[in-house]
Amino acid sequence: MATVKFTFEDKSLPQPLVIENVPSGLSILELTEEHDIHLNHNCGGVCACSTCHVYILRGQEDLEEISDKEEDFIDRAINPRLESRLGCQCVLLSEKAYIEVEIPDQNRIIGHEH
Repeated sequence: MATVKFTFEDKSLPQPLVIENVPSGLSILELTEEHDIHLNHNCGGVCACSTCHVYILRGQEDLEEISDKEEDFIDRAINPRLESRLGCQCVLLSEKAYIEVEIPDQNRIIGHEH
């Protein structure tokens, strides 16, 4: 099973949070919901906004490839970087994956959790 390590831009949150035994087929967004990690997602996880924007620091090769549609929405995110992805589109492909994700400060994002 995969391992996903979360760190947070908001340094007031506990650092890091490591989740082990993650099955393939889950998205980063779904994983945050299952583990009560605050990640806004206004569109409900259908790649129609940029509020679930995250940074993939390690393990990009074990996630579904970025689409043109996702790239368009990342351009609208706050402070996009080369490692930017949308959590709803980051689906784990391998049960042997080790993924490191940084969650941007959610206080800067207008949105809500579902």
